[in-house]
Amino acid sequence: MTYSTKPLSCDPARIKGMSERLIVSHYENNYGGAVKRLNLIEEKLAELDYANAAGFLINGLKREQLIAMNSMILHELFFDGLGDESAPGSTLRDVLTRDFGSYERWRSEFVATGKALRGGSGWVLLAWSPRDGKLVNQWASDHCHTLAGGTPILALDMYEHSYHIDFGAKADDYVETFMQAIRWGNADRLFARLNG
Repeated sequence: MTYSTKPLSCDPARIKGMSERLIVSHYENNYGGAVKRLNLIEEKLAELDYANAAGFLINGLKREQLIAMNSMILHELFFDGLGDESAPGSTLRDVLTRDFGSYERWRSEFVATGKALRGGSGWVLLAWSPRDGKLVNQWASDHCHTLAGGTPILALDMYEHSYHIDFGAKADDYVETFMQAIRWGNADRLFARLNG
């Protein structure tokens, strides 16, 4: 299967607090790069003689496939979640209140997790855990640490490429800006699909 880049789902000129240059660079270089890399890895895997290939070669390619695939998927979720400032719909807000004690407590935990990743790399994901029947804030590193069985509905990219052009080393400012630019309608739609 050949993967292609999904059209940018947010208007990069309208993300309050983030420059069009930042959004376009992130989309083209990091997301687009992940898709290109995934296609190259898929080509190598298609050519591989699994019966005779060394284990380290298979292991390395499968690891890189997972990293590139998750990078592609999480970047799509990240861009889908950006837009004009909004609030979660009543159903999602009620579930956030149920699972975290209050919307404010959820937000505090999500923001603190993002800020804890400053200077490093990774993602903060709001994910649905069907095992526990609840939403969880999840720390993810290296594009491949995700909640087993979980489905993310909101993603905050904390790799430096996602903020350095506009914010330099001020990752905390980026996290606060992201929180003001969440397009909650996307998370509402994804949550409804999981619980419909």
